[in-house]
Amino acid sequence: MNRAERTTIAVTGAALFMVVLDNLIVASTLPAIQRSLHTSLSSLEWVLNAYILAFAVLMLSAAALGERYGRRRVFTGGVLLFTLASAAGALAPNAGTLIAARAVEGIGGAVIMPLTLTMMSAAFPAERRGAALGIWSAISGFGVALGPVAGGVLTDALSWHWIFWVNVPIGIVVAVAGARALAEGRGAAPERLDLTGVVLVSGGLLGVVFATVRGGVDGWGAASTLAAYGAGTALLVAFLAWENRSDHPMMPLRLFRSRAFSTANIANFLLAFAMFAGFLMLIQFFAHARGEGSLTVGLHTLFWTAMPMVVAPSAGRLGRRVAPAAVAAAGLSLVATGMLVLAVIAGPGATVLELAPPMVAIGVGIGLVIPNIAAAALAAVPPADIGKASGILSTSRQVGSVAGVSVGLAIYEATSGSGAAGVASGVSTVLFAAAVAAAAGALAASRRHSAFAPMPA
Repeated sequence: MNRAERTTIAVTGAALFMVVLDNLIVASTLPAIQRSLHTSLSSLEWVLNAYILAFAVLMLSAAALGERYGRRRVFTGGVLLFTLASAAGALAPNAGTLIAARAVEGIGGAVIMPLTLTMMSAAFPAERRGAALGIWSAISGFGVALGPVAGGVLTDALSWHWIFWVNVPIGIVVAVAGARALAEGRGAAPERLDLTGVVLVSGGLLGVVFATVRGGVDGWGAASTLAAYGAGTALLVAFLAWENRSDHPMMPLRLFRSRAFSTANIANFLLAFAMFAGFLMLIQFFAHARGEGSLTVGLHTLFWTAMPMVVAPSAGRLGRRVAPAAVAAAGLSLVATGMLVLAVIAGPGATVLELAPPMVAIGVGIGLVIPNIAAAALAAVPPADIGKASGILSTSRQVGSVAGVSVGLAIYEATSGSGAAGVASGVSTVLFAAAVAAAAGALAASRRHSAFAPMPA
């Protein structure tokens, strides 16, 4: 790599790591936050949900802002917003303030994540983009792997406040380095910002995601849930109609004429659904069926979470030689197999060594999928549309994550019972559902199209 490529990897990679780390670092510390703030655990679910909700709703709009006003400028602003929100979360005196801070963090994360993919892809020539996407995936995997462990270590050694303070020095360094060292870039030609599209898609995603998050609590047939789904769906239909006739669409529908791009987004959604539903249940199993502490839980999950960062860099190169869609389909099949085996053996008496092989298989499968899904999607669009395509891909992943968490929890609450055996029964049911989602993703990715051929030199 030349100096510009190394700089782009370092700066955008640090920001990506910070954002991904925050996806799971909070999960293992919720009991400690509950004791400190003297609030109910059900209220603190929104510490997770507020972040995911803001992230999913605004990611597509944030990618469009980067294309219009400059990727470096918008990226730096997102990093500063994320950093300030992290400091506010660390200083939060009550649950309401903490939830608000997490929502603002989600807005910053929505700005940062798609732009890291765009800027990293744009910094490398097309023939080496697979390796760059492998690095991007490895950094993501490292953040996911370290999240539960870091949350347990910081909470046990210091306090839960430090899971937010840790972002502040990283954010300051990244913002300063990004403003000084990153090259500016934007779409092929400056376009008028599609404000109508921003309002419609943000409102539509908010309705659908909010209904999915609250469906397990309020009831899937409740009037509030159905109303939110109806309003969100109506706004999304209006968004598609608007984009179809807009001169400056934020999500060009012509991109979906490519079967490779469409199937990549479907597979991306289903992978995220399976990953988050399965991982949340794994934490539930270790913590409540086996009674282990947050640090031990984080260490056990390394069998799963450490594998993507090991596999992803090589997976990007493999996909370029073989075919990105073929490698992604194989990876999703491996994820489905691992989930299925976990569902069968995850009983109260299961040992960590018995659970380790399927966890490793899931992690390897994820490492094979992520860089090749991104490569297949971005190779299917013109270079001028890479920024918008990155936003669409990131949005499909985040919405899949929300659906996985919400639907997974709803299935667990409906099927679990009391005691370790009851917990294990609910966990197994959700893992079966995650296996079905991953298998469906493998079928979607395996449909033959241009991304089933080796990428041209």
